[in-house]
Amino acid sequence: MLYLSQILGRPISSLAGEEIARIKDVIVKYGEEDYPPLTGLVALYRRRSFFLAKSRLREFGRDGATLKSDILDLTPFTRRENEVLLAKDVLDKQLIDIDGKRVVRVNDVQIIEVGNEWRVTGADVSLKGFMRRLMPTGFYGSKKTVEVLDWADVGYLATDSKKVTVQLKSSKDKLSRLHPVEIAQLAEALSPIHRTDIVGSLDDEIAADTLEEMSTENQARVLEDLDEERAADLLEEMSPDDAVDVLDELDDEKAKELFDLMEDHEKVDVAELMSYKGDTAGGLMTTEFVAVPQDMTVQDAIAHLRQMAQTPHMVYYIYVSESKDSKRLVGITTLRMLILSEPKAIIRDLMRTDFQAVSPNEASEDVALKIAEYNLLALPVLNDNEEILGIATVDDAMEILLPKRFE
Repeated sequence: MLYLSQILGRPISSLAGEEIARIKDVIVKYGEEDYPPLTGLVALYRRRSFFLAKSRLREFGRDGATLKSDILDLTPFTRRENEVLLAKDVLDKQLIDIDGKRVVRVNDVQIIEVGNEWRVTGADVSLKGFMRRLMPTGFYGSKKTVEVLDWADVGYLATDSKKVTVQLKSSKDKLSRLHPVEIAQLAEALSPIHRTDIVGSLDDEIAADTLEEMSTENQARVLEDLDEERAADLLEEMSPDDAVDVLDELDDEKAKELFDLMEDHEKVDVAELMSYKGDTAGGLMTTEFVAVPQDMTVQDAIAHLRQMAQTPHMVYYIYVSESKDSKRLVGITTLRMLILSEPKAIIRDLMRTDFQAVSPNEASEDVALKIAEYNLLALPVLNDNEEILGIATVDDAMEILLPKRFE
């Protein structure tokens, strides 16, 4: 086993043992493997960097490298596709530890010989790893704890190189194992460019959920940096109220550009919400809710839920309209009630007719207080004709009521 710090600057020797160059960097290639293999070295000879393939090395270890042949090709080194330089691209960079759900700094890189190959197996994120690079062996404290992160648990490497793909093998799959809240927290701990890389690597649904957990300012920054078509796709996946908030954060020209790229059926809800002031119930509400007519049976209501093209996040409350062709709210029931009731039961017999509601122009703070006062998960927003326009949810209420430091 080696650490990168132990071999950087070490000599590259000829067959006769004469030093002809020094190790400037170690090159590995990313592919489908969790532990990328070493493919060669960047050697330094009189300020000239050149490539030495691993196949040209007879020995490689703490004492440096020995060549199989004294014939050298001093063609200047040029990075090839999927190549990563451990010193330049990894050392001192941040990465995401999937299992630990944290962002850490790479203080050293662990390399292990497996069979006839050397592979990157871990990232030393401990203080000892940092001291190992600065002080001679024996002076950095051999009894200090070493914390080496398994390279298979690395979900993202925040390199600043523009010539290397910063996504590690299966980073999307690894990050997708986390909750969107956790992905958002990790992404926001990185720089804006890396935050965009992370969101851009995810599937649309997870990417949209992750965006919704970020601050509006960061949402806007990510959408600005993404390709316009992809940004519009994510806006379509986001809840209409969140989409409106981020469009308001963008400059008018960019907001119009992304809005115009959205699908027509997705634009309708967003356009409707944009007509309300942000500090009102209309600006707070989302148009994603489940509504069924009062004469529908339980089994038909459940079938309706299953057939919905996009199931709303808030499905606990089922809003009951006067009829199939009417939006007038006459009652509320719950998903739990549907599940526990007989299939042939009529929704009218299961609903509550005494419920709290607000008007679209009511102050958002008053809406939030009412949600808290009545211990609700959502509150319907009705127009003057008692037609349901949308719902204000408890998560939006919490953002208003909680102090900023707790959000």
